[in-house]
Amino acid sequence: MVHYEDTIRKRVASARILPLVSSSVSRKLGQVFGQRPIAVWGSRDTSANRAKFDRMNEGDEILIVEGQTIKLLGRVACKDVNPRLSQELWKNLRGEITAGWDLIYFIANPKEIELPFSKFKEIIGFAANFQLRGFMGVATDKLEKFYSKYDDLYSILLQLKVGQAVKEVPEPDALQETFSYSTALKRQTEPSGDEESEGEPSEHRKMQWLLLKLGRQAGEKVWSPRNDQSRITAEYNFRDFEETFAAGLDAQVKYVENIDVVWKEEFRIDAAFEIENSTSIYSGLLRFADLTMVAPNTVYPMFIVAPAQRRNRVREQLARPSFRHLGISDKVRYLPYEKVLEIEEFFGEEGEGLSVDLFKGKSETFPH
Repeated sequence: MVHYEDTIRKRVASARILPLVSSSVSRKLGQVFGQRPIAVWGSRDTSANRAKFDRMNEGDEILIVEGQTIKLLGRVACKDVNPRLSQELWKNLRGEITAGWDLIYFIANPKEIELPFSKFKEIIGFAANFQLRGFMGVATDKLEKFYSKYDDLYSILLQLKVGQAVKEVPEPDALQETFSYSTALKRQTEPSGDEESEGEPSEHRKMQWLLLKLGRQAGEKVWSPRNDQSRITAEYNFRDFEETFAAGLDAQVKYVENIDVVWKEEFRIDAAFEIENSTSIYSGLLRFADLTMVAPNTVYPMFIVAPAQRRNRVREQLARPSFRHLGISDKVRYLPYEKVLEIEEFFGEEGEGLSVDLFKGKSETFPH
C-alpha cells in the first residue's frame, strides 16, 4: 500500500520515467498520457508471472484488488520489462529482499472504486469461494462468455458501484431487429434537406470548433468525423485532433467516430456531442440510439447541442415513444448553444476548472 500510494494514487511524473525507458515505450507513453503524470505498477519477474505478463495486451482491463475489495480499475496503456525503472520507483521495505518488480505496466484511466470483489466474481463467472493469488489473468472462456452478454467491464463496474442495474447487449437477431426499427424511423422522419438554411453549415462548424477547443483546454483528446476535420481546419486553423481515435476502444468505435464532437481521455470516451442547428433533431438522437443499443451500459454523457429556441423541439423528440423504446430518453442531455458560448467567454484560453462535469451542470435532461 506504500507503493500503491506512491505510484498509483499520486502517480509519477513522466520526467522520472522517460529517461529510463526505450524510445518506443517513451513514444507510446507520450501518445497516451501526453504530459500528464502516469499511474504505474509492477510485478516480480518470476516464470509464472512472466507468462501472464506476456499475454497482457494494450487496452486490456486491469483491476487491483486488496483483500476482498477492488481498489482500482483501469486499462493497460503499455508494458515494459525494466529493472532500472523498478529500482527508481519502488524500494523494498525489508532490507533483506533485493528482487524488484521488473514486469511493469502503465495504467490508463485509473479510477479508484472500492467495490466488493464479490461483485466482479458474480458477473465474470467465478465461484463464490474463488480466491485471488498474486498476479493473474481471467481465463479466455470466461472473458468470451462475459463479452457475449455485456458491452464494457469498466462501465458495468461503475454501474454496480452506484447500485444501478446492468443491462445485457441484445442477442444478434434482436439487435438487428432494433437496428432495422431505427433505420426505418430515420427514413420516415428525417427531412430531405430543404429545412437546412444556407448559413447552417458554418454555424454548425463554429459550434464544433468551440467544443473541440474547449475540450483541448480541459485536457481532453478530441475528435470530429474525418470528413469535417479539413473544413474545421480551413475555417478555424484547428488541427489538434486525436490521430488514432480507435486505440484501446471496444467494438462501439464505428458508432462513435461519426458523432460531431467526441472528448476522450486516454482509452475512455468522456463525452459525446451532436450539434443540431436548424435541421431535424432526429439524426443526432438516432446516432445516440444506435450507440446505446450496442453499449447499453454507457456511462459518459451524450449531449444534443442546439440553440435555446429549439429546447422544446428536443424535449418533444425525446418524449416520443420511439426514442423511449430505443432507451435514450433518460441518457441524452440538452446543451444550449448559449451555454457553450457562456463557458467559452468565461474561460477564454484558460482550462483550469473546465471539465465534463461543468458541461453536465450547464445542460438538462428530460426524463420520463
